[in-house]
Amino acid sequence: MTVQSPPEQVAVRAATTDATPTFRPNAKYVLLLGMMCALPAISNDIYLPSLPEVAQDLHTSATAAQLTMTAMMIGGAVGQLVIGPLSDRFGRRRPVLIGVALHVLTSMLCAVAPTIETLIALRVMQGFFNAAATVVAMAVIRDRFVGADASGLISRLMLVIGIAPLFAPSVGGLIAGEWGWRSVFGALGVFGVVLWFVVWRRLPETLPAGRRRDGGLRTAARGYATLLRDRHFVALALMPGLGTAILMSYVVGSPFVLMEGYGLTSHQFSLLFAVNGIGLVGGAQINAVLVKRVSPIRIVRVVLPVSLALTLGLLVLAITGAGGLPALLVMLWLILAMVNFAPPNASAIALSRHGEIAGTAAAFIGATGAAIGGIISPLSGLLGGDALAMAAVMVGAATAALLVLALATPAYRRGGAWSGVGG
Repeated sequence: MTVQSPPEQVAVRAATTDATPTFRPNAKYVLLLGMMCALPAISNDIYLPSLPEVAQDLHTSATAAQLTMTAMMIGGAVGQLVIGPLSDRFGRRRPVLIGVALHVLTSMLCAVAPTIETLIALRVMQGFFNAAATVVAMAVIRDRFVGADASGLISRLMLVIGIAPLFAPSVGGLIAGEWGWRSVFGALGVFGVVLWFVVWRRLPETLPAGRRRDGGLRTAARGYATLLRDRHFVALALMPGLGTAILMSYVVGSPFVLMEGYGLTSHQFSLLFAVNGIGLVGGAQINAVLVKRVSPIRIVRVVLPVSLALTLGLLVLAITGAGGLPALLVMLWLILAMVNFAPPNASAIALSRHGEIAGTAAAFIGATGAAIGGIISPLSGLLGGDALAMAAVMVGAATAALLVLALATPAYRRGGAWSGVGG
């Protein structure tokens, strides 16, 4: 069981013992971890252009179709909570290989789902199993890196994570256009097979037997109890989830806002989605460079107020209609460019506080993110599914992120930018 250390002790320990990586990742290693982290995003984004067709084909509403996106995120949240402790007990390779294999199976079952209820249930299972890839990738990073090094690597992963979904909607739109929305899940199954073989061949075991945690459910519960008692960890762990909520509000709402509200075709939507993805990737790469000069916590405490201001600007545009579609798209691009600044920095700081249970900590962060994103993402549809609803949800998530950082951490207090890891 991890002994809780004060922030100052954590910072000193990280700066003196963990700050130098024991491993220098090459491009292939970053690509591998990026593919693992991108699996859930690809599983959602490749399916985006098909949402209106799914609603029509399965004789259901747009809100029900959006629930197939939310279902995968909820399944992913539960999956990470379960698989994270398993990776602390059995090592990193075995859980991810089993999880990706079962992702392939559920993808094939989604392709033949007869009703929306069946598809939603299968998407929960798909999210549960492909969570193994994400949580293991994050645990592998903490096995070898800490602090700014971890944040920089996570930001580099965003290049892969961002580029893959950049093309996913375009690819999904082309596949669905030729063979229907069910064929998209066949493509997801093929991707899963490729990823399984790459992980099997290329992912080394980073958790030696001597560092693994014995025990079952009780040990996992003790690990989560340790994390929950660390108020600063919990606050930082919420940051990626609230960032995900902003992103998912756009991801889930944009097909209906742009295609139904503004009359864009699926190909035009896919192109705009790719352009906005450039903002996501670009922001992450700027963060990877910036974190070498500026401490992670300082980046977080500047970025969150800026994100709130931008989402408020989007809300004003949605209410007034000023500038029309071009102004809306520009503001969306700026918001998305800011999304990938806070999560990698907050995750790196949070993980550095509990390296002894890295898998459990990574699972907590990932599950929190998936749960928050999954709960919040359908709100735009429930509120009307238009630009105003999407912007309102983004403002709520950005406001919550800033309040959590200000009230539950010392980030904005005098001397509160933690030295070493934090600041």
